[in-house]
Amino acid sequence: MSFRTNASAALCAVAILAAACGGSNQQATTTPAEQKASTPAEQPPPLPGESTIAGRVALSGKAPAERVIKMSTADPLCMAEGGTIKSEIIVVGPDNALQNVFLYVKDGLGDRTFVAPKTPVVLDQSGCKYLPHVFGAQVGQPVEIANSDPTLHNVHAVAKVNEEFNFTQPKGDRRMRTFNKPEIMVPFKCEVHGWMNSYLGVLPHPFYAVSKPDGTFEIKGLPAGTYTIEAWHERLGVQTQKVTVDGKAGAKADFSFEMKS
Repeated sequence: MSFRTNASAALCAVAILAAACGGSNQQATTTPAEQKASTPAEQPPPLPGESTIAGRVALSGKAPAERVIKMSTADPLCMAEGGTIKSEIIVVGPDNALQNVFLYVKDGLGDRTFVAPKTPVVLDQSGCKYLPHVFGAQVGQPVEIANSDPTLHNVHAVAKVNEEFNFTQPKGDRRMRTFNKPEIMVPFKCEVHGWMNSYLGVLPHPFYAVSKPDGTFEIKGLPAGTYTIEAWHERLGVQTQKVTVDGKAGAKADFSFEMKS
């Protein structure tokens, strides 16, 4: 074999090696978009504990008579339950169970920080009512405001710490808002239909609940510690109590509100 043949063969071998190395580098290189697409969606970390504070909220004394709102006289399109609904300011169930009380950890978490969920909390307008009447969201969590009614509504969030907003909303419209600071509570009202109102508790953590029709509530996932639990009601005021948990077992906290004249 001649020297020229040997040199050609050597050059071919070098070229093959270079191509192989080049191909390997090309496979390892990804664009920023590809890297982002392959990254799993960010999920909030698991809650730091396993303790649950559970209890029941009740009204002390005689429940007030239910107040009926005749919506059809104000807006013919507001037709629910024959054109009437019941006021949600004080909703009392069996055994004087008190609904729509917002309960949350007011103190005891120290300097812990919590990632806000990306899933929106939904506030709907249906049957010419805000649904839910009382609800919560974390700081920075999206709040989706929807109008499922066949009539025009007005959404006025009368925030004092966060930015106030006020807009009209036609049927089928959906809008997203966020609240960037803790605030207890943010009132919502519709100035087209004066009976419509709702309240939002904005918290830097996920430890909150709203009392159910039977008055019960649960605040889950708490680590060991002593906490101040506050119970808020739009008409009856606030109450607090201290509760200690070990991070595993649960604890009980019951609240009783007296009817004010």
